[in-house]
Amino acid sequence: MITTADIDYGPQPELKDQYDVIVMGAGPGGSVAASIIAEAGYSVLLLDRSEFPRFHVGESLIPETYWTLKRIGLLDELKKSNFPRKHSVQFVSEGHKESAPFYFEDYNPHECSVTWQVERGTFDKMLTDQAVKKGTVFRSDASVTEVLFDGDQATGVKAKLATESDVPHREISSRVVVDSTGQSAFLVNRLGLKDTDPCLKKGSIWTYYKGALRDSGRDAGATIILQTEGKKSWFWYIPLSDDVVSIGCTGDMQYLFDKSRGTTEEVFAQEVERCPALKRRIMNAEQCEKFFVTKDYSYKATCPAGPGWVLVGDAGGFIDPCYSTGVFLALKSGEFAADAIVGGFRNDDLSAEQLGGWRETYNRGVENFRRLVYAFYTPGFSFGEFLKKYPQYKSNMVDILIGDVFKDGVDEIFKEMEPMMRERSEAHQMAKKSTSSM
Repeated sequence: MITTADIDYGPQPELKDQYDVIVMGAGPGGSVAASIIAEAGYSVLLLDRSEFPRFHVGESLIPETYWTLKRIGLLDELKKSNFPRKHSVQFVSEGHKESAPFYFEDYNPHECSVTWQVERGTFDKMLTDQAVKKGTVFRSDASVTEVLFDGDQATGVKAKLATESDVPHREISSRVVVDSTGQSAFLVNRLGLKDTDPCLKKGSIWTYYKGALRDSGRDAGATIILQTEGKKSWFWYIPLSDDVVSIGCTGDMQYLFDKSRGTTEEVFAQEVERCPALKRRIMNAEQCEKFFVTKDYSYKATCPAGPGWVLVGDAGGFIDPCYSTGVFLALKSGEFAADAIVGGFRNDDLSAEQLGGWRETYNRGVENFRRLVYAFYTPGFSFGEFLKKYPQYKSNMVDILIGDVFKDGVDEIFKEMEPMMRERSEAHQMAKKSTSSM
């Protein structure tokens, strides 16, 4: 077992006792926030407990990530990378019914429509390196043990530095603390702010394969979403570099983690058998990593900010992996929060209202994703059937899939979609009852 004493953290920068901003967690949201705030001329300390590059799931970028990446100056580096280009997304229903790929550039012929499938370790390091270039001080050996408060006002953090084993902890003060600790959700858990989603009690089992089948041409880097027979679960299929594919299975907690089904490996294999389209793709492939498991990850914070503190990325909530929205929302929330912090410094206002004022707009966008996720999981509902009946909403659907969720009017699709969802769900339940009573 590797301990922190075994890790070579490399040289770590000297720390001051005070910074304008301390960012906890060097994921996409935290690194973007650090980049923007540091570029504005304020002192920023970015803390993480892991040496970079480090493993993380969540490899697929949706098109609207382009604009935040452009703002922080990372596009040229991404264009030079060997990350597979993602031109499209494809859906497979009932385990074998493959839709035609949807090409983002057919909808919007701009370079933002071609995005990337990234190895998160490399991608996250690119983001932290960019933050350092902008003037951020980054420590990758820091475990934050406490956020310091004076009354309701956040005033800094207490951290244990792995490379300073002789020092119990360091207290570092700041005017603002940004929580970007991912699903560890440091402040959310300590302040009792977590509100889990009762409609999305899901979990995932995932791993990586080498040598899995890829389509040719511009389809080689496509994200594929494959529902299993009976739609009790679904798989993501994300092609990465070096002939590796990220493959994960998601389903209801009670179904996927029923102990009577056997081990994690056995459950994964059972679901593969229920998805012929996936089985065909991995028939000659070799699993090249262990299985990973995560459970009950859909939640949101009841309060996104307070005096001197703000949440970004998964620390403030997570929906579901089915539309690959996690990195996009982390980047966007980091950008929104950074602008609020810089504005607060300039106006001498670090109140909850100033630091969290962007959340109303942000939450509207998140809800558009969430409602489309609910549709994906609704028994008996078909997106193809819906768009055949209401073709006028195709552009709204595409807007949400690419991440253009903050503009006015995009939510009009749900005026017709949600009644159809209720109708199909009720019909499915009646059919299920009729079958069970026979």
